[in-house]
Amino acid sequence: MSENAPGTTVPEGIRCSDAEREQVRAALYAAAGEGRLTMDEVEERLGRLEAIRYRHELASMTADLPPSEGDAPVGWRQIMAAARAALAADVAVLRGRAAEPAPGRRRLLIIVTVLIGLLIAAAIVVGAVHGFGADGFDGHEMGAIEHGRGG
Repeated sequence: MSENAPGTTVPEGIRCSDAEREQVRAALYAAAGEGRLTMDEVEERLGRLEAIRYRHELASMTADLPPSEGDAPVGWRQIMAAARAALAADVAVLRGRAAEPAPGRRRLLIIVTVLIGLLIAAAIVVGAVHGFGADGFDGHEMGAIEHGRGG
């Protein structure tokens, strides 16, 4: 039975929905991803989350975590923002302005950067030798201009 009189609502007595539990679950996973919680802490809180019935109890699950950003990007913007942040962190490591997150990370970044540069240079050379046009190899043989097929 309800302890409240009919027609009155006590905020602490409002039951939480599955969607609200999912928001807390996402906040816990995000906190783990940021290094604010260990996986053991997340698992322990997720276990308690399933037993929670009321909205006011949900707040206790994330009370020691910073509030989430309300204007955080969503969809592709979130992916692009994460990629930009990762690229900025990698560039900071390459420039020596940030500590390496893992041993050998700087060496790996340098190798990947050099390989990408070599691939781009190879693509430019192949394009210059064989032509950048859509017609492929047609009209690029020796003497094609003399025979009226090239231009």
